[in-house]
Amino acid sequence: MTHKEKADLLLRQQYHCSQALFGAFAEDFGLDLETAFKISTCFGAGMRLGDICGCISASLMVLGLAFGFYDPQDRELEMYGNQKTREFLEKFKERMNGEITCREILAHDITTTEGMRVIKQAGLILKACPCPIHHSIDILEEMLAELKTEVNRNTDNEDKWMLENLTDQEELQELRKQSSKKHRFRRNVGNLIFSSRKPIAFIQFDIRRFKIINDLYGERYGDEVLYFIRNQLKKLCNDQQYFLNVRSDVFLVVTEFETEGELLQFVHRVDEAITDFKNVQLQFSYGIYIVEDKNMERRQMEDRAAMARKAAKENVISNIVFYQSQFKELLYSRKFIEEGMQAAIDEHQFKMYLQPKFSIAQNKIVGAEALVRWIHPDRGMIYPNEFIPILEENGFIRQVDYFIWREAAEFIKRCGQNGISDCPVSVNVSRIHLQDNVCQEVLKEVIAQSGIPKELLELEITETVNDQQISRKAYELKEDGYRLLMDDFGSGYSSLNILLETPFDVIKLDKKFIENMMLSEKGKLILEQVATMAQKLELGLLAEGVETAEQVEVLRGIGCDLVQGYYYAKPMPVEDFFLLLKDSRGV
Repeated sequence: MTHKEKADLLLRQQYHCSQALFGAFAEDFGLDLETAFKISTCFGAGMRLGDICGCISASLMVLGLAFGFYDPQDRELEMYGNQKTREFLEKFKERMNGEITCREILAHDITTTEGMRVIKQAGLILKACPCPIHHSIDILEEMLAELKTEVNRNTDNEDKWMLENLTDQEELQELRKQSSKKHRFRRNVGNLIFSSRKPIAFIQFDIRRFKIINDLYGERYGDEVLYFIRNQLKKLCNDQQYFLNVRSDVFLVVTEFETEGELLQFVHRVDEAITDFKNVQLQFSYGIYIVEDKNMERRQMEDRAAMARKAAKENVISNIVFYQSQFKELLYSRKFIEEGMQAAIDEHQFKMYLQPKFSIAQNKIVGAEALVRWIHPDRGMIYPNEFIPILEENGFIRQVDYFIWREAAEFIKRCGQNGISDCPVSVNVSRIHLQDNVCQEVLKEVIAQSGIPKELLELEITETVNDQQISRKAYELKEDGYRLLMDDFGSGYSSLNILLETPFDVIKLDKKFIENMMLSEKGKLILEQVATMAQKLELGLLAEGVETAEQVEVLRGIGCDLVQGYYYAKPMPVEDFFLLLKDSRGV
């Protein structure tokens, strides 16, 4: 039910306007109706003193809960609350043509039984209240939507995905916490930048291989690590040093300093304080940006510290890297991709390419893998290694994957219409899809619209370290009738455990794994044992990244018949693959 529908229902049940309006929003804040009625009755009964419409008092309670107007550490929040209160009153007065009193009802004493009896008998509530209630709800919903937009504007994409998957009640609570915390941090940083006469540095750091720590020790342990880091930063940072847990394991510290040596000493103190937690040695990557132009947007300063942090992850000499001007190219490239990704979907700039899968013994196409390419109208071909990591980081990979799933299903349908029913197409299912139920609904819709057999749309899931959530989702997809392929087998940390816990039909040998195994007789023996194991487990085996005749012969010798790679064919446009497939089938 909408807020208006809930309020109308409560009015018909003889509740007064303050109760009906506040009750309509009660569930959003985790309140049961009984508690909401007690609160709104207390405030509503007091409205007669000023003859103010009960919708106003109830609306201001909703705003107070939504925006969290009181924070003992942030007096500015109280001023913010006053601004929001005035904003509501101005909008309410405008939509009610200047009327904010309720003479019809407040001519009677609503605090007495007799007064309420007269009001109910005359039907005054149902006559007078719906209009101001509906106007109030419209205004409240607009202001709450603006709050969400404002927080999203200052929230990292990973957190945005999290917000999208919360209930209304959880979302409002999370919005309040994030809004207050980030508002206070950015205000303090702004004051520091313009008030300090010393140089200012943005230090961004994260935990190396944090995902693996989460997988090996559990998410609860990962949460404890983050809590430990926050507590250590509280101890280390003085009143002119501000920190924020930007997202997941990424932290940002903004500090003033005298010399670069002093700044490095501070970073080393932080590193020493957080590297050892419960006898597990943590490793960090630090990126530092020293502010040059105080008028630069704060987000740009953070981005430059982030670029330095990412450079530190690749640096084998030091885990601390200062921002360098050449990093700007990376920033511009990232900005270009993020600003253009929605248009790429809307204008069909993303294209599906297909890479054939071959049978060595039959020397014919037995399937294909669907891949994405971005053909930009100005820049031309943009390859996946340039944009996929960014889309995975900001969550837009969902939209790209959905597009490829639909394109692959339509291609399979087209093959069937041309008498080819034995060419399955595998599509990538990113890790992010397996953390909710949306992917199952989208796949269900894709299958229904195309009318293809489920088993022809194969799902590739990248090997991951022990993750019960993903294993559970994989079982659900398997029960739904899909064939599952473990992508990149041999590239991770617990391939055999994953095989035990997840119902894969086929394992795909990683390109690097094959190359490494080919370097020695011992490696070839390991490769042979993997093939034997797959056979005994009744799993299909497919080698990807096959580029040489030698690799083909070794794979043939160990019984691995299915291959894909440049030796046979590169990824190609759909029409090229379709012609190749028809030729191989004699159609």
